[in-house]
Amino acid sequence: MNEWVPLIINPLLCIIPVLLAVAFLTLLERKVLGYMQLRKGPNIVGPYGLLQPIADGVKLFIKEPVRPYASSPILFLVTPMLALTLAMTLWIPMPIPYPITDLNLGVLFILALSSLAVYSILGSGWASNSKYALIGALRAVAQTISYEVSLGLIILSTIIFVGGFTLHTFNVTQEAVWLLAPSWPLAAMWYISTLAETNRAPFDLTEGESELVSGFNVEYAGGPFALFFLAEYANILLMNTLSTILFLGAAHNPLLPELTTTNLMTKAALLSILFLWVRASYPRFRYDQLMHLVWKNFLPMTLALILWHLALPLSMAGIPPQT
Repeated sequence: MNEWVPLIINPLLCIIPVLLAVAFLTLLERKVLGYMQLRKGPNIVGPYGLLQPIADGVKLFIKEPVRPYASSPILFLVTPMLALTLAMTLWIPMPIPYPITDLNLGVLFILALSSLAVYSILGSGWASNSKYALIGALRAVAQTISYEVSLGLIILSTIIFVGGFTLHTFNVTQEAVWLLAPSWPLAAMWYISTLAETNRAPFDLTEGESELVSGFNVEYAGGPFALFFLAEYANILLMNTLSTILFLGAAHNPLLPELTTTNLMTKAALLSILFLWVRASYPRFRYDQLMHLVWKNFLPMTLALILWHLALPLSMAGIPPQT
């Protein structure tokens, strides 16, 4: 019986802090956007509005769940749970400071599971049997699939840099210099692609209020809507943590792992605040601009950089050593 205890406790020690971070990220977003728009933001519930996320969560989960009569009952309820399950499972190989499971192919694991999130989006839009939800789901799927191409190619370039598929390899490689220095174009394209991958402004076309009301989750309310909400913000934190590991050198210190975690989370928090700053600054793209950016700009540039990164070591290998 005792050997089952770590299998239950270890995931909870990862999931509970992530959910708490998600709750207070929503509060931080509302506060930051409020001050950027010259207003206060939440400041009533609790001191300085600190209890607002708890109040919002209680309100959503005690609200009566409404299901459209014409919807697919099983799929309508399964897809929000699938979205949150995938969002939590993605944290398994993250070294914060130690992973739950040390996977040899941790980077590919994250890329593969993030691709499965498309099924929860498409399933929720189709199961609602609503035209608005279906159009929002189709937009979200096209956007996610498009930007995953550039994300995969950028990850391939970084793997060529470090020579391994484990996230620990990225930490060891960047002990001397961050990958941001030699590959800043890749880092910039990666960051913009993570904005599109997580449906954040200016790429929040799936939630376009003027034409789609709320996108694929328009028919969801109460608890199921809260699950989609938690999954979206958990993915934002995950992508920023992954960006930190890939490009900003969250070097692992075996003697003081708490300093490693503080270093990693500080950089991820700064990248998350930059997400909020972008939302406050830029208007929403048109759909043709969204597709033009990835297929005619990011894709050729990432392919060219991959070829460059492959050719550079070969050319350097042919240079005789200096005497």
